[in-house]
Amino acid sequence: MKSLAIGLMSGTSCDGLSIALCEFQNRQFNLLAYETYAYPKQISERLSRSADLRSFEISLLNVLLGRFFSAKLLTFLKKNRVKPIHVAVIGSHGHTIFHGPGDSPPHTFQIGEASFISQHTGIPIVSDFRTRDLAAGGEGAPLIPFFDQYFFGNAGVRAMQNIGGIANVTIVGKNIKPIAFDTGPGNCLIDWAMKKISKRRKQFDHSGDLASKGKMDMSAVQKMALHPYFKRRPPKSTGRELFNERFIPLPLLKKKPADLVSTLTFFTAFTIAESYHRFVPHRFNEAIVSGGGALNKTLMGHLKKLLFPVPVRSIEEFGVPAQAKEPIAFAFFALRALEGKTNRLPEKQIGRRHLILGKIIPGSQKSKIPPAELWSKLNE
Repeated sequence: MKSLAIGLMSGTSCDGLSIALCEFQNRQFNLLAYETYAYPKQISERLSRSADLRSFEISLLNVLLGRFFSAKLLTFLKKNRVKPIHVAVIGSHGHTIFHGPGDSPPHTFQIGEASFISQHTGIPIVSDFRTRDLAAGGEGAPLIPFFDQYFFGNAGVRAMQNIGGIANVTIVGKNIKPIAFDTGPGNCLIDWAMKKISKRRKQFDHSGDLASKGKMDMSAVQKMALHPYFKRRPPKSTGRELFNERFIPLPLLKKKPADLVSTLTFFTAFTIAESYHRFVPHRFNEAIVSGGGALNKTLMGHLKKLLFPVPVRSIEEFGVPAQAKEPIAFAFFALRALEGKTNRLPEKQIGRRHLILGKIIPGSQKSKIPPAELWSKLNE
C-alpha cells in the first residue's frame, strides 16, 4: 500500500524551512515535491541568537514559527495541487533551540508549535521526536540513522554523511550493525563566519567560493581538533551550544576573511574524516553526502582527498536533492509512528529497545485562514 506523507525540517543553519512530499511503499520512497522557504530576516536572527532569548520571547517565537510552518505548508500544498485529505500525516522536526544530552539530567528543546500546523491544515502531525529518545537513554540525536538503515542498508558498507549545521554520520551495510553519531560541526562555523564577514548580507559560502581563495591555518585546525568532543566515543551528539563563534580561536578570527572561511571549511572535512578513522571499524565502499554541505564544492573536494581512495558521492546522484533527505526522513518517521511501528534504531549506541518516537496530534477540520495572515505578524 502506498502512503503520502509530508516532512518538515528546520536545521541548525537557521536559514529556512524545507518541505518534502513523499510516497512510501515497502522499502522504497518517491519524492513527489520539495521546496525550501527562506525565513524572514527577523526569524533567522532570532533563531540564531535563541540561546540569549528570554522565556516569553521563546514562547512567542514558538508560536510564530508554527504559524510560518503552517503558512508555507498551505502554499506548498496549493502549488503542488495536493488536497490535505490525501496526506496521511505530517512529520515536523521543529527547530532545535537547545540540545543538552550530556547535561544532568539530559534535555533538548524544539520549537515550531505543531498544534498550529495540524489546526490549519487538518492533517495529523507527529512532532517532538528527540525527547522520547532521551527518555529511553539515547542522545536525542542523530535521528536519521533509522532512515539510512531502512533505505540504504541493504547493500555494501556505506557512510551516510549528512552535513547540515551539524554533521552526522550513519555507517550502514547488509551484514553490520549500524553506527551513528554526530561527527562535529557541519556548516555552522562557516555560516557564522560568512554572516560576520558580509554583515549578514550572505548566509553561507556559495559553492565554497570564498574558501577556495583562502589559505588554511593548519595550526588552528590542530588546536580546534583537540577539543574533548572529538575524542569522545559514540554514542554522542552535539549542537550550536558548543560549535559557535566562541569555539573559534581568537588568532584565527583575526585572519583575512578568505583564510578564516578556508580554515573552517577544511576543519569540517577534517573532523568528519578523523571521526571515521577513530570510531568506524569497518571498511566502507563509499561515502554518500547529503545536506547543504554537499553543495559546497570546496568542502566536498577536501572530503574526497581525505577519504581517498573511498569514493565520495552526493546524494543527488540518487535523485534526492541535497537538502531533502532530512524532511523525507521525518515524513517517514511520522508515517511509522501513525502506524504504530518503530522509527528508531534499537542498537546499543542509541538505546536497545524498539520505540516509537514523536507526539501525535490528530487531524481535524482545518481553520480557514489565508496563509498570508498566518505569518503576517512575523514582519511586525
